[in-house]
Amino acid sequence: MSLSPDVFTYVADLVQRRAGIQLDAGKEYLVEGRLQPLAKEAGHPRVDAYVRDLRVAERPADVQAVVEALTTNETSFFRDGTPFRLLTEHIVPALRGPNGSLPRLRVWSAACSTGQEPYSIAMTLADCVGPDTSVEIVASDLNTAVLERAAAGEYSRIETNRGLPSSMLVRYFDAEGTGWRVREQLRRQVTFLKHNLLEPPAFGGQFDVVFLRNVLIYFDLPVKRQVLEHVLAAMRPGGFLVLGAAETTIGLDDGWERVPLERGAVYRAVPRVPAWGLPTATSPVPVVLPAARGPLTGAVPRTAPPGVLPHARPAHVPAGVPAPVIRPITPAPVRGETR
Repeated sequence: MSLSPDVFTYVADLVQRRAGIQLDAGKEYLVEGRLQPLAKEAGHPRVDAYVRDLRVAERPADVQAVVEALTTNETSFFRDGTPFRLLTEHIVPALRGPNGSLPRLRVWSAACSTGQEPYSIAMTLADCVGPDTSVEIVASDLNTAVLERAAAGEYSRIETNRGLPSSMLVRYFDAEGTGWRVREQLRRQVTFLKHNLLEPPAFGGQFDVVFLRNVLIYFDLPVKRQVLEHVLAAMRPGGFLVLGAAETTIGLDDGWERVPLERGAVYRAVPRVPAWGLPTATSPVPVVLPAARGPLTGAVPRTAPPGVLPHARPAHVPAGVPAPVIRPITPAPVRGETR
């Protein structure tokens, strides 16, 4: 039996508020299928009854369980292939210094799900950067359960058969039981953290590369803009953003520049320039006028007569970030006489 309209509306609003995910009409079957195990565990025969009970108290643990149940965790090793090839052939070379050096490389795998993407990034970088490069990969997700799985690095044979080359399997995995586990050397390169993309990241430092693939498609326009603003704030100028093949930043923010690469949704963080291109300063700098020279020195008054410009202050050059608003700078009594 399908959900009642009021229950679906409540769940859709809850997930929108907590995770930014948009559930359109027609997704009632998805909500019912994902929440049925939670309803059964709570002792409710139907999802409607479970949600109505949740609605009364909105207990944090139950709310989190609902949000996690409705987030999409579809992923695989080296998914789509192209982003990892571009990482090797274009992104890493572009990040190197003039002499080819790359002392440190920080990568953020956002919405990493069960970890196949960040481990794929780690395997890719192992083949394209040398021992002189310190690699740090931060992988984040909203879902606690998938993060625990990702950190453990344990995968079934079905999961490793999806996209993982046999050479990589032998090199970076150990057989455990009926499945495989990522070797500790590779696991140490990835730090898994819980993070909601609706909030600014608190990871510290700036990232050279951010993978945010197949995430924006679930958000409406305001949430997309909000998420990209948070991502941009966490990137160093000139860093690279990798999106899903069907995703774009066009119309969302002026802080991105598309990198013209074949079959790749790659963007570069553009350094922000202050308005009018003026330099910024932490405090006003007084203007020092040169002393008068020659016979005119004694003829030029060094101070204004009493009563002239009674409110005058020392001249300063503009400082700080210029604002696109022209404010009056003359005293109120004489403002009407200025032209």
